[in-house]
Amino acid sequence: MKVVNLKQAILQAWKERWSDYQWAINMKKFFPKGATWDILNLAEALLEQAMIGPSPNPLILSYLKYAISSQMVSYSSVLTAISKFDDFSRDLCVQALLDIMDMFCDRLSCHGKAEECIGLCRALLSALHWLLRCTAASAERLREGLEAGTPAAGEKQLAMCLQRLEKTLSSTKNRALLHIAKLEEASSWTAIEHCLLKLGEILANLSSPQLRSQAEQCGTLITSIPTMLSVHSEQLHKTGFPTVHAVVLLEGTMNLTGETQPLVEQLMMVKRMQHIPTPLFVLEIWKACFVGLIESPEGTGELKWTAFTFLKIPQVLVKLKKYSHGDKDFTEDVSSAFEFLLKLTPLLDKADQRCNCDCTNFLLQECSKQGLLSEASTNNLMAKRKADREHAPQLKSDENANIQPNPGLILRAEPTVTNILKTMDADHSKSPEGLLGVLGHMLSGKSLDLLLAAAAATGKLKSFARKFINLNEFTTHRSEESSWGSAFSSFTAKAASVRALLFDISFLMLCHVAQTYGSEVILSESNTGGEVFFFETWMQTCMPEEGKILNPDHPCFRPDSTKVESLVALLNNSSEIKLVQMKWHEACLNISAAILEILNAWENGVLAFESIQKITDNIKGKVCSLAVCAVAWLVAHVRMLGLDEREKSLQMIRQLAGPLYSENTLQFYNERVVIMSSILEHMCADVLQQTATQIKFPSTGMDTMPYWNLLPPKRPIKEVLTDIFAKVLEKGWVDSRSIHIFDTLLHMGGVYWLCNNLIKELLKETRKEHTLRAVELLYSIFCLDMQQVTLVLLGHILPGLLTDSSKWHSLMDPPGTALAKLAVWCALSSYSSHKGQASSRQKKRQREDIEDYISLFPLDDMQPSKLMRLLSSNEEDANILSSPTDRSMSSNLSASQLHTVNMRDPLNRVLANLFLLISSILGSRTAGPHTQFAQWFMEGCVDCLEQGGRGSILQFMPFTTVSELVKVSAMSSPKVVLAITDLSLPLGRQVAAKAIAAL
Repeated sequence: MKVVNLKQAILQAWKERWSDYQWAINMKKFFPKGATWDILNLAEALLEQAMIGPSPNPLILSYLKYAISSQMVSYSSVLTAISKFDDFSRDLCVQALLDIMDMFCDRLSCHGKAEECIGLCRALLSALHWLLRCTAASAERLREGLEAGTPAAGEKQLAMCLQRLEKTLSSTKNRALLHIAKLEEASSWTAIEHCLLKLGEILANLSSPQLRSQAEQCGTLITSIPTMLSVHSEQLHKTGFPTVHAVVLLEGTMNLTGETQPLVEQLMMVKRMQHIPTPLFVLEIWKACFVGLIESPEGTGELKWTAFTFLKIPQVLVKLKKYSHGDKDFTEDVSSAFEFLLKLTPLLDKADQRCNCDCTNFLLQECSKQGLLSEASTNNLMAKRKADREHAPQLKSDENANIQPNPGLILRAEPTVTNILKTMDADHSKSPEGLLGVLGHMLSGKSLDLLLAAAAATGKLKSFARKFINLNEFTTHRSEESSWGSAFSSFTAKAASVRALLFDISFLMLCHVAQTYGSEVILSESNTGGEVFFFETWMQTCMPEEGKILNPDHPCFRPDSTKVESLVALLNNSSEIKLVQMKWHEACLNISAAILEILNAWENGVLAFESIQKITDNIKGKVCSLAVCAVAWLVAHVRMLGLDEREKSLQMIRQLAGPLYSENTLQFYNERVVIMSSILEHMCADVLQQTATQIKFPSTGMDTMPYWNLLPPKRPIKEVLTDIFAKVLEKGWVDSRSIHIFDTLLHMGGVYWLCNNLIKELLKETRKEHTLRAVELLYSIFCLDMQQVTLVLLGHILPGLLTDSSKWHSLMDPPGTALAKLAVWCALSSYSSHKGQASSRQKKRQREDIEDYISLFPLDDMQPSKLMRLLSSNEEDANILSSPTDRSMSSNLSASQLHTVNMRDPLNRVLANLFLLISSILGSRTAGPHTQFAQWFMEGCVDCLEQGGRGSILQFMPFTTVSELVKVSAMSSPKVVLAITDLSLPLGRQVAAKAIAAL
């Protein structure tokens, strides 16, 4: 008999009662041309014929079961066919379909093309919808049966449906396939959610607790599908987190003026990467603050730390609160953190002793004010600490009794800053004397440093500096002097002295701010009007700073020669400078050339030492700014002289540094000299250190430079680095002195040198706990300049280790695992922050040319990159997907290319380059420690993945790496595949479906 179509073939088999294997043989005879049965819809045709009557046809069903077992039909075609049946009143037919599903629903697989694997995902989604509808229909009938008094049949069918649902959903692989299908077909997922709600309502009225709990369990599994990647276990076995500690110490020591948002993001990144529970995370921040307070050098350093702890960190926590899931949870976590903190009595006692007050009390009040603690928690914690303090060792000395504690002063200084900013906004010409009074009050004692620290910690320092620049500029315009005179009806002499004082105080304050907080605080805002202010010009061209070399013969030091001559004459002849005639900014610009003339005259015997004394007294007699400008040039000049030529220049600096003991000085002279001495000491420090000269600056009342000259003389910096790292590793955390030493070594040796040598130290470690501790410490040291370190580590050091077989032994476990973890942490941190602004601390460092990263990853795909040349030893490209139709996914194609990420960015290039290398290693025929390292790196990426975050570093991984990774036993899980592929892209979903379906 000639068979025309599939339906006729099935009917003939049924009429002639063929057995299942006979049927299969004959089918292949009828359709010999290798037609795939799915294209002919064999599964659907068999089901259609089997389900014609009220009960299923057992013979035709046996054909379908044989077709499934012998893989004549795919699982997806069977699931699709089942999901088209919708007459749920035919119990026997429904039960037959459930039995067929039972054959394979917990072991679905597909080894075909990517499109077929996506088809399986969609079919499974349809089948899930069908099962839910079937369950709902059974539950409805059971309810009706209960009302009619005949429950048995309905209950059996409902139990069967729930059993199949549970079996299907309990497989992680199935849930992963459903996760992909949900992204492919959002509307179908919505239908499932509606079905689930409806089912919940029906089942709520059922009396059987067993069926109800089974249904709830299935519902939970379905609702967990969209979030199946976001579950991370938190670390509960650790109590100390040196990375958080070091990040906080680094910020408090070196970057008080930095904005809070980058710090918040960096802390959150560390919290996510290390899975730190929130209470322990907040506790570590407080611990670091108290350690910083105790360690901070006296003077400005201590004030900075106080402002950081009591003003900035509460602001940071307010922002961290926004990242937490609920306000209530976060306040409870902060409260728990304080509970833990109160147990660290020795730490708190030491901080209280240092600050001469109850630090915890101040901190609790501030947190309560910011809404970080409830009133009840605050009172409870305060009472606990008060009880504890009664047993604390107190410093009962009389000298301490009258000292006001810094935390209280800082908290009071913060509103004062706001008031001063308002005062500075007023018209200066209206009441210059009133303004002078405010500034004079700021100069007394440690007021200035208190106010600057409070302004820096609350982000107001730039605004503060801008106001002083405007004031300084205002005093350089003498046209206002007549209006000043009339303002307080006096002689212009009085107006001139006020003008001189306003100029001097604003100049000294700005120099002090630049030295204490960095010149970028002053230069950060560009002038909108295009006007160039005197102080900014002077600071950029004439002010010595760490790492800035000035040329004493530069044209900026050689202004108008006629003005220089008149200034030399004025300084030499006049017993006193006449204030009314002076243009102070011009004098400041001309003083360098005048000093050169005077120095030449002295060295050539034209002037005697007494004349020099008179000149230097004249320079510092009225305004201290002139002395500052003179020493700024002398410092640049001394650098250029031989050791034997320096004596007279250094003597002149000595003369300018000491105060003038005279009745005839202007107001606030002593206070101004204190600031001047501090500024001069900072300016001269470099030169004095190089020449081993000492100049005794008068006791300034300001702090001496705390972290100056840290490196031991005459020792190779490599030795210093290994020694300090060994000490830090032994201690288990990085203290602020060590941070400064690492920073100095970074300046001296450069990024590559520091990074390379520290990685060598890590690879020497052989004990697991030491390597893990080293990773946390190295990450915190690398925070000194994370962007540049990451480029070096991922662009040079790792490729060097992975492509040189002689170095593979160093990548063995445990150091290899640790290095992989460190590389992931650095990559994630840099990638998450590199779109933001570099911190002022990092901008200040001179950039070095690490290498032209373009050669690593060329823009033109035809041009071989340095990396691909390194890998050319591989005989074949093992990365191309197995089936010929998938060749369109070229081995280099990654999600970043489909998202059109800018490959001109060095970090993007380096990441793309590294993932290419890892992909090549995983696909290579040669295995070794480098293969294991590639696996550890990928495991680290998955472990630290930020859920729901677009633009993870994994987008740089070539899609074909997925098929290589699933061959590795540790990575062959559906969750890992979902985690490493970009499921927002159709191609990403295809790759994931193909890899998961083959597991």
